[in-house]
This record gives sequence, structure tokens and C-alpha cells, in this order.
Amino acid sequence: MKRSSLAIIAACACALAAPAQARSLLDYVGQCVPFARQASGIQIYGDAWTWWDQAQDRYNRGEQPRVGSVIAFARQARLPLGHVAVVSRIVESRVLMLTHANWSRFDGERGHAEQDVTVFDVSKDNDWSEVKVWFRDSNGLGGTVYKVHGFIYAPGRPHENLTSTSPDYVGALIDAYVPGAGAGSRSVR
Repeated sequence: MKRSSLAIIAACACALAAPAQARSLLDYVGQCVPFARQASGIQIYGDAWTWWDQAQDRYNRGEQPRVGSVIAFARQARLPLGHVAVVSRIVESRVLMLTHANWSRFDGERGHAEQDVTVFDVSKDNDWSEVKVWFRDSNGLGGTVYKVHGFIYAPGRPHENLTSTSPDYVGALIDAYVPGAGAGSRSVR
């Protein structure tokens, strides 16, 4: 076989082995870390639980959410690798909406992106150190309280598809303050 034929075969093999790129942010299927990096512009690599420490001296961090910031979940029993998600909307002082990947299941499969998902601050001091997150599988916030390190502030503008044009603020408030009342009534994705 000629070298040019081998080069063409090798190029085709590499193209087939390369992961498919999502057409839009919400077509993404995969882990939370690459999704959060793409959606926020924060260039941190490695497991989600390492993001908080890696951000020190590279990005501003804090306890107050901002649209486009990354919320960094701590490593814990239910999240052995942690989790990162991007703040898409601030609904009120204890309720946010997140856009993230690899949380709920879609047709039994994890990894899909979800837009404008409710997160509720359940910490005693209203400092976002403990939250509940809407989980599609149970159509509600569920009972798990997740520990959070804080927010890593993105250097630029958030991704254009981070939030929808008409997010369900009322649904987010119902999810947070009236557990179970909004089950089954929220549209997903």
C-alpha cells in the first residue's frame, strides 16, 4: 500500500475515534467537568472535587452566586468525584437555576445536559454551603443535601445557551418551598 493510502486510512480512523462535538451546548452528553468548562469558560481540568482548590489564585471564588459562575460541589458519599454546574439564573436569595451535565437520567442514561434546573440553598446561614438539587428521576428536589465549596467566578460572559428564553421561575420557587407540589408539572430540557 502506498503511503498516501495509509495516511488517508489513518486520518479516517482518527476521525471516527474522535468524540462527536455537540451541535449546541444542550446537545452535550458526557461528564460534568468538560460541560462546565465549555459553558463557563473556566479552564480547569481534573475531577470536579478538585476544582475549588485549583481555582485558588487563578479565579475569584466566593459564597455568592453569579450568573455564569461554577458551583463546586464537595466530594461526598453520593458524589465521590464531586460535581460542577454553571449558574444560569438567580431566582431569589435561596433559589438558583443551574445548567449542567451528568446529573439526571434521560431514557435510563446519564450524561445529558439539563438547562435551568432548580437548586435550593438549605444551609443554616444562607451561605450556599448545603443545597438540594432538582432531580429529573424523582421530579423534585429529593431528600439529599449536598455539600458545596462555593462559587468560582468566570472571567467572561456566560455561554449563549446557558439559560432558556423563558425559564420557569414559578416552578423553581415551588420546587424549593413546596416540596412535591411541582412534581410532574415541570418541563425538562
